[in-house]
Amino acid sequence: MPKDRPILVVDDEPHMRRVAELSMKPLGHPILLAGDGQEAVNLAKSHQPCVILLDHIMPVMDGKAALQQLKADPATRDIPVIILSSRGQLAVGQYQGFETATMFVSKPFSPALLRREVERLISISSAPLEPQLTAV
Repeated sequence: MPKDRPILVVDDEPHMRRVAELSMKPLGHPILLAGDGQEAVNLAKSHQPCVILLDHIMPVMDGKAALQQLKADPATRDIPVIILSSRGQLAVGQYQGFETATMFVSKPFSPALLRREVERLISISSAPLEPQLTAV
């Protein structure tokens, strides 16, 4: 995949956006930053990122609502979305509404592991991904 498609990092906490941004920089893609779900949906539609790192709990529009909008739109539905959650592994009932996420990653996360997963998703994203509920 060409490195001109950005990686979109979405988190309402500036320090978490920064950690994720620095984790993704070695991949060589431009990095877009958003502070809430609505901003993420708008940026995804206009910039078509290759991967979205999406926080679970945010103001304005949370990760679940943003994910639902992204997956309902033909222009953004095939973009892999990794949900970042400070709640650790979500309980079974809390997965409702997140079924279309590609992966879940608990905060705090290992920058190296997250980067590896993003790199893997970028390498296979030329074909639509089947959703999988995976925690890292």
